[in-house]
Amino acid sequence: MSAVFNDQQQPRPLSDATFDDGRYSVCVYCSSSAVVPQRYLRLAAEVGTRIARRGWQLVSGGEDVAMMGSIAAAARNAGARTVGVVPRALTSRADFDAEELLVTETIQERKALMEARADAFLVLPGGIGTCEELFTTWTARMIAAHAKPFVLLDPDGHYIGLLDWIRDIHARGFVSAHALAAVTRTSTVEEAVGACAPRLTRSA
Repeated sequence: MSAVFNDQQQPRPLSDATFDDGRYSVCVYCSSSAVVPQRYLRLAAEVGTRIARRGWQLVSGGEDVAMMGSIAAAARNAGARTVGVVPRALTSRADFDAEELLVTETIQERKALMEARADAFLVLPGGIGTCEELFTTWTARMIAAHAKPFVLLDPDGHYIGLLDWIRDIHARGFVSAHALAAVTRTSTVEEAVGACAPRLTRSA
């Protein structure tokens, strides 16, 4: 059975969790690789800080390592509430400092919970797992499973090859122009966080 750890790290059935406490929540997908350059850890920390300054809640992959750890720690240090969602197989590196830690049985359940808790999605540089989350969220947007802000932060061309490939298969007829327009690509943290804002206040 999946479990929830609250502020006192007391597990309870996942079905008993409170999934909406009224806070605007940004789900951030990013790498948990321990070998990424330091600039990506700094990028994650800046994102976490800016999310906190907006008064938002952070939803992340629930690990306390690499970019995941950096963004969650920075968000908390700046005053944000953090929610981590981690598969049971990875609890040895779980972020037990999170105000709420959801422990799932599978990666699929993890993604579903992160999506359910999110009001917006922000994708940072990452590897295969991050790309899977990007495409899962993108696909859900295209089938109208959600209409939430969906933002890609790419300050140094990390995703340029992937996006070039997507544009190529668009030219071949496999991807619609509507799909291309569904994701907002940004190059700075300020732009990315601004694009995640609720639609009625995005210009503020």
